[in-house]
Amino acid sequence: MPETRKITTPAGAFDAYVAAPAQTPAPAIVVIQEIFGVNAVMRGISDHFAAQGYLAVCPDLFWRIEPGIDITDQSDAEWKRAFELFNAFDVEAGVQDIAASIEAARADPRCNGKVGAVGFCLGGLLAYLTAVRTDADASVGYYGVGIERYLAEAGKLVRPLTLHIAEEDQFVPKPAQAMIKSALEDHPQATLYSYPGRDHAFARPGGEHYDAKDAALADQRTLAAFKRGLG
Repeated sequence: MPETRKITTPAGAFDAYVAAPAQTPAPAIVVIQEIFGVNAVMRGISDHFAAQGYLAVCPDLFWRIEPGIDITDQSDAEWKRAFELFNAFDVEAGVQDIAASIEAARADPRCNGKVGAVGFCLGGLLAYLTAVRTDADASVGYYGVGIERYLAEAGKLVRPLTLHIAEEDQFVPKPAQAMIKSALEDHPQATLYSYPGRDHAFARPGGEHYDAKDAALADQRTLAAFKRGLG
């Protein structure tokens, strides 16, 4: 059964949604939220990875602003609140909280010591930063917003990173996509996948731009990346 656990850091403690696989010990995956908090979509993704044999840990990265954010993409008011949270979010502190979540996952007796990370939207950027700034064993980012601002850190990438890029992403302009591809497509640790015709959040169930076929393809590629990187 899913559970909520507390992750403690020098800056304070925050909750994480945890979904465990049927058999343990197993590799763990830190699931990095979108701008809507640890909502039903993020919990569902965590449950999905648990069903695939991973210990899934989804930390509440908005806890410094307001703990327990759980909203959807289904109303204008929720979108407004989501962008307020996005603008108030401290990326540097968020990466520290992800590092703490990785450490907590490794210390969980249900984890075999291997820990990956996967993130969506804001979490896609954070997945890239997790790859270059932490000791995560493998990282996957979906339509990360703002990665181009941190490409100077690509030289620190020493473990596998997979990025899913929506070619018609309204939040990641074509010039930004070109910068990301130029910096990473020849990097030995990076694998980039582009999805023609897809807009931002094409893998978010229930979202306006959800595409079941490409979401399934991206999921297959993500699971393959974790199979290689985490076993």
